[in-house]
Amino acid sequence: MSVSEQFLHHRGPITCAAQIGNSQQIITSGYDSAVALFDIDTEQVELLGYHEHLVNRVTVNQAGTLAASASSDYNIYLWDLTDKSLKRVLKGHDDDVEDFVFINDHLGASVSRDWRILLWDLDTGSIERVILGHEKDVLSINYFAGKLYTSGDDMTLRVWDITTGKQQAKIGPFTTETDSCAIDEQNHRLVLGCDDGIVRVFDLQTHELIAQLQGHTSAIKKVAVSPTNGNILSAAYDQRILIWDHQNFEQIQQLESKNALWERSFNWASDGQRVVAGSFDGTVFVWDVTSGACIHHLGAQHAHGNACFNDVASKGDGTLVAVSDDGIIRVGELTSEQARWHTQYVPQNGRVLMNAVHFCPHMQKVIAGAHNQHLYLFERSQQNLHEQASIALLEGPINSIVSAHHNGFEGDLFVACYSGKVAHLASDGRQIKKIAAHDNAVKALALHPHKRLGVSCCAEGELVSWDFEGNILQHYLGHTAIIDDVAIDPSGQYVASAGRDFILKVHGLEDGRLLHCIHIGKRSPKGLLFLDQSTVIITNYWGELLKVDLTNGAVIRSCIAKNGISTVVRHGELLAATSYDGAIYLVEPTQLTTVNSLRSMAQKTSEPAYA
Repeated sequence: MSVSEQFLHHRGPITCAAQIGNSQQIITSGYDSAVALFDIDTEQVELLGYHEHLVNRVTVNQAGTLAASASSDYNIYLWDLTDKSLKRVLKGHDDDVEDFVFINDHLGASVSRDWRILLWDLDTGSIERVILGHEKDVLSINYFAGKLYTSGDDMTLRVWDITTGKQQAKIGPFTTETDSCAIDEQNHRLVLGCDDGIVRVFDLQTHELIAQLQGHTSAIKKVAVSPTNGNILSAAYDQRILIWDHQNFEQIQQLESKNALWERSFNWASDGQRVVAGSFDGTVFVWDVTSGACIHHLGAQHAHGNACFNDVASKGDGTLVAVSDDGIIRVGELTSEQARWHTQYVPQNGRVLMNAVHFCPHMQKVIAGAHNQHLYLFERSQQNLHEQASIALLEGPINSIVSAHHNGFEGDLFVACYSGKVAHLASDGRQIKKIAAHDNAVKALALHPHKRLGVSCCAEGELVSWDFEGNILQHYLGHTAIIDDVAIDPSGQYVASAGRDFILKVHGLEDGRLLHCIHIGKRSPKGLLFLDQSTVIITNYWGELLKVDLTNGAVIRSCIAKNGISTVVRHGELLAATSYDGAIYLVEPTQLTTVNSLRSMAQKTSEPAYA
């Protein structure tokens, strides 16, 4: 297989990368569910196989003979790196598996969004022990000297004895989530990356706080410790990759930034002189630690980005504007009779992943929100886009954008930011205020059809309403996990939210009274909208659309995509649903049947590895 053919297999972001022992090979996994080997010297790629869903972490044992890939298909695959084969599938988690650690060649441990830690017999695939104690999703795990170290969304770092499964210590809770932890064996320290942008360092034995490293302005998504001297690497949503001295904890390097960076994917090379990471482009970066320069970009000559669609806006006349992981804004036409792209646009300062897009009918503008904390304003003329402004909000990645049509606020923008703020801007991009709506990432927001108020939801499961002046009006009974989307019904009486606790909740908008609480199955929801006052449409990460009848709680399901459906919007009398599989689907809302589709890429080229 040629290099160009092999790179087609990574048509999604590489979420994790790790060096295999002292070799020049890197094993990678990604949103496209693929697991592959990159060779640094030759840039050859060898595909090992596929999961059924995106891969969150890849780990290699000390000898470099085994690898484990942890996936959102709820499974862990064990790969034999000597003969490049799938050795075993570990089944037992009830939600996304976020991380895995080899204790030795026969025993391993994993953590998941099901709040559990599982110990595995790697020879048989059986579960040796279930460890309970975390109160929310567990995202990171490490092992040292008979103990496991875990952290996650409950804002704690916990220590467990692997023999008994008992908790030995709980550090925290802190004020924000603790997504990443690492162990410095040489200097006997624990390193914790927190969503407040601070790296906290603790004594491994006493758990006493030794240092707080303040260099990031946004949430830290990865910390890693140099295998040679204990220097600390931290990567955050402010697009900074910093290296800290292990002795005095001073910042000694900032690695060269790249538009396609994926902050969760960083790792040290075994020589301690290089850092490797996967990207949103499906490529691999390698940095020289001494100079901070990016010295390799594996796969760059074949990378065209990944059209995994994250959001779509409808003009209502058949025209759609979509944004995706590849940082390209696409304008297309999708009707029952037509499915074609008209134009695509790359922002003037380059491609960067975009999570949000909105069409403002009042101002006839397209507004896109990016991972680099910027908002992009475009004037639309016929099928073309003309960039008017790039606005740095500096509140973390942008997750959602809506515009107001209310008297005195026509064309004003409300933007959901990772920092917990809702940014309020004038139609020309001038910043008016930032509403402190949440203490954690704002995942989505919606505006009332008539009144000057909005609702927003966050990663901590909180749901609130606020007025345009920035006053918090109502706290609703939220969820026990991330709320991914929120919607207000056309009459303005009800607010619906869907969370990763697999629950749809509907409240009275003004009185906050819980009206409906409906379980929607063990597949994480993503987007939602009110079809009418008594019908809610929900998308999930498994390619399904769900139609929920609020009058009787009945749920109808239809699988229309081969990967998660990121959002669903009204598109005339029909619905438009975007998927990470590279397509936008036109859907008839009564039966949830696909009428037509507009595709930009074919994501997967073979069946999962176990098939």
